[in-house]
Amino acid sequence: MGRLVRLTVISISTLALSACAAQRGGLMSSEAVIEPQTQGIDALFERYDQRQLELSPLSKAYRGVRDEDYGNWGDFSDAGEIADQELLQTTAAAMRANYSPASLPADEALSYRLFDAMAKRSARTFPFREYGYIFDQMNGAQSDLPAFLINIHSVADASQAEDYVERIEGLGAVLETLTAESRERAGRGVMPPKWVYAYVISDIENLLKAGNDNAMLEDFAGKVGKLGIAQAEKTALQSRAQTAWNDAARPAYERLLAEMKRQQAIAGTDDGIWRFPEGRAYYDALLSNYTTTDLTADQIHDIGLREVTRIHGEMRGIMEQVGFDGTLQEFFEYARTDPKFYFESREDYLAAVQAAQDKIEPVLPRYFSTLPKAPLVVKPVEAFREQSAGKAFYQSPAPDGSRPGTYYVNLFRLEDMSRNELEALFYHEGLPGHHLQRAVQTELGDDMPAFRRFGGVTAYTEGWGLYAEELGKDMGFYTDPYSDFGRLGMELWRAARLVVDTGIHSKRWSRERAIDYLKQNTPNPEGDIRKAIERYVVYPGQATAYMIGKLKIMELREKARSELGARFDIREFHDVVLSSGPVPLSILEENVDAWIAAERNR
Repeated sequence: MGRLVRLTVISISTLALSACAAQRGGLMSSEAVIEPQTQGIDALFERYDQRQLELSPLSKAYRGVRDEDYGNWGDFSDAGEIADQELLQTTAAAMRANYSPASLPADEALSYRLFDAMAKRSARTFPFREYGYIFDQMNGAQSDLPAFLINIHSVADASQAEDYVERIEGLGAVLETLTAESRERAGRGVMPPKWVYAYVISDIENLLKAGNDNAMLEDFAGKVGKLGIAQAEKTALQSRAQTAWNDAARPAYERLLAEMKRQQAIAGTDDGIWRFPEGRAYYDALLSNYTTTDLTADQIHDIGLREVTRIHGEMRGIMEQVGFDGTLQEFFEYARTDPKFYFESREDYLAAVQAAQDKIEPVLPRYFSTLPKAPLVVKPVEAFREQSAGKAFYQSPAPDGSRPGTYYVNLFRLEDMSRNELEALFYHEGLPGHHLQRAVQTELGDDMPAFRRFGGVTAYTEGWGLYAEELGKDMGFYTDPYSDFGRLGMELWRAARLVVDTGIHSKRWSRERAIDYLKQNTPNPEGDIRKAIERYVVYPGQATAYMIGKLKIMELREKARSELGARFDIREFHDVVLSSGPVPLSILEENVDAWIAAERNR
């Protein structure tokens, strides 16, 4: 859990594990206790949020807060992690002791239940935090902290440029702390599989080989170059940034590189977390946390097999539509290898994404009463981390409007980015998917408790993203049958995740067996397949949330449509789903049921 607890806020496009998943600043656990008070429950949540921000300089930056902590990284030690958890649990205890949901107004009662559920999920996973990988290809300070500086640390004046320099220098201490903890865990046998290290080493070497032309210093020079200050001051700032890199950050990266190579030499080849002493309990806790259900690994595995069979049937309909003569596996091979299904240049891919955005934006008001105010921009993943990063992800906008919502697309290998999937991928990450949901969440207003505006529930958030892919069809898109096949391929991908994630971590499948399953049952390119399986290995349980969440949203929509008949309004349904912010699936069902009852009685 250590990796997730430390770095979830950095990779917030993947989702918040819990409110304790932010970096922390300098308060020790004894200072984190919130004393019960007689004020309203929103005041309790406000005090919790303020204490959490004090512990988390990076959370402040994500929110657009630039104060005296703007140059700090925070405490990445286990003590800092414990302080986060104590803050969460003492707040939850104070809430339970002083308030009752039965006596609160409806929205405050919902906040009580959401905070209580969040604290309980976190308490269940926290004892396993030392099973987490500190460095892997999906997360880790080696790439996430430079990405934070590039994408989040804005420079509006010379003081904020000084803060950037302070953070470059501070990278040294952060990396030393994490390197030491990684070494300690390795001594207890907690290491990712051997193959992971090549990716981490590549990220580190990319920065080291670039020297003073690395991505951070290049970004810093660009930001300082836009300031309205004297050229001599700009030159001095850039010189200080280079000194900070060479004297503090670079030596720490070199020591981290040596440690990663040492671990690579001794790491094992088993992939699943079943290999840890309490691996089964750890995986059960992760599945419960991510899906917000009590489904077992076997039940999730079986749901995946069922959904794979269903989607294969729909794909055969596409084969008939396009006149393909052959087996489904032959159609998969055709779709993954024919050059016509891939773009020749990054520019062509990005232009096609922009075209998809331009087409869907005018249609959104017919399906949504509430639309995001924040703009959406599309960016390719930065070169220094594109080899290890996922194929696409989203970053929420800043609540003060200083940063747009951003859809990052990884164009490292165009042969892994099928033209057929482009529409569905954009609908998932952009509109009407993550950007619409998460921007609306961020814009719910200051009267909404911060943990609801800025937190996340994976099954809800990623379930919405997958739901948005199918909603695109309801909205009249996927007019090309191959694009509709791409939509089905993306849904199939999420169904197959249920099979391979549980296969790896519960049924002791090897990475190669999981790869072979996806080769036989999905149309994705081999490189895409390998990268995905490698993600599931180091991110156990998370990938199961997508299909479980989507199935629940679809179930609730069809229930509402069936029970309300002509009274059913898709815009009102979407408002019900989105207006409370992220919620566990059981509470989402309660919200929809209450809306159905209210509509029937109107």
